[in-house]
Amino acid sequence: MRRPVSRRDFLKLAGLGLGALAFRPPSIQTLDRLYAPKRLPQFPASEIIGRVTDNDVDLRSRPTNDPGLNTSIAKLGADTLLEWNREVVGNVIYGLSNQRYVETPQGYVYGSVLQPTRNLPNTPVSEMPAGLPGFWAEVTVPYIDLALEGAVASPWMQDHITYNFPPRLYYGQVVWIDQVRTTNGFPEYRWNEDANGRGYGYGGTYGEFFWADGAGLKVLTDADVATISPEVDPNEKTISVDLDYQTLSCYEGNREVFYCRISSGKRYDPVTGLVTDAFATPAGTLFTYWKIISKNMTAGSESAGYSTPAVPWCTFVAAGGVAIHGAFWHNAFGERRSHGCINVSPENAKWIFRWTTPYVNPTLGEERRTLPDHGTVVNSKETVL
Repeated sequence: MRRPVSRRDFLKLAGLGLGALAFRPPSIQTLDRLYAPKRLPQFPASEIIGRVTDNDVDLRSRPTNDPGLNTSIAKLGADTLLEWNREVVGNVIYGLSNQRYVETPQGYVYGSVLQPTRNLPNTPVSEMPAGLPGFWAEVTVPYIDLALEGAVASPWMQDHITYNFPPRLYYGQVVWIDQVRTTNGFPEYRWNEDANGRGYGYGGTYGEFFWADGAGLKVLTDADVATISPEVDPNEKTISVDLDYQTLSCYEGNREVFYCRISSGKRYDPVTGLVTDAFATPAGTLFTYWKIISKNMTAGSESAGYSTPAVPWCTFVAAGGVAIHGAFWHNAFGERRSHGCINVSPENAKWIFRWTTPYVNPTLGEERRTLPDHGTVVNSKETVL
């Protein structure tokens, strides 16, 4: 589903050293630092803030990766933040479809490895809503540094410690909050990533708890999850996925009402480099049968697996865990790169989640159907070579 490299590989790369520009993430240093409460940092003053998603990314003097032009002027580390001025069409070689570069005050960064984010802080609540077990909250800032509660339980956290990379939530993620505290002088929300929590923890076998600055999280209301176009007959709503062109369209009858680019299953094994259908996104007539606001996605081996907490706006459409969902770890929409899922931006995933059936009650957070009962029809097509 959902990453071209394992989380372990990503953290290993990120731990080798972060870029010199903009913001350098703090070192974990000691376990005391891991448990310490953390306020939001000062983010760049830009309407759109680009977050570097990979390590060792080139900052270039021109929007091209042509090695004959020697355009690299610096190397950027994962989570470097940059002012996003505009997107430009560049000259990208090595077989990549995306030609977009982002112009920043310092130079150009390839658009596929720069997540567009915003800094939209919130007025946090100071206590839990009366009568509710918790609430869903959406990250509305580039990232939030986390404070762990309790013992380290997951490989995800063990890798963060091993590679000295701070655990964070990123723009567009959605988490289940089950406690609020103000004992450290500011409102903090407790993200429940337990195995029995709303997102089912790490593979459904274990989980952890984290505290986050409430100013970085928007409390989701019924209106945030309300159905889009509720007046339209659900049978008139269909989704068309073009795996050749990496696009997705939503239709009400014959009228296209939504369009976005996707990243579907890749054609090459990430370990061997050989062509394989192991990660292929299925073609044919699919159905939305399970929707969950946020879910931990963990599967595969250490060399070719992934472990990604709080994947937002998951709309499952096929067996084997194939879902349309938000991807905050890349901006390479238009390129095949998932383990079978249909990656879209968190904003687009949210729109699709709200528009499709079945409707999801925000308190429960999920809804399932079993054939012959089903939700929205998804027509996925691909040219057979």
